[in-house]
Amino acid sequence: MAKKNRSTSTTTSTAKSAPTFAGIQRGAVSVEFNPDYSIIKQELKRVGILAASFFAILIVLSFFIK
Repeated sequence: MAKKNRSTSTTTSTAKSAPTFAGIQRGAVSVEFNPDYSIIKQELKRVGILAASFFAILIVLSFFIK
């Protein structure tokens, strides 16, 4: 089986001559998607407490209404 020679000079020259926009190379800044769900958790907890309290009020009122 024949050995394959890889030329590193072509890969380094293309990386250095990458197109830039306002002096910043594309792909140089990596942005990670890291959402913050703490507000949503608080809202869901509040909705759950309100729903539970309304059910408790309905159960208590059901004893008085015949």
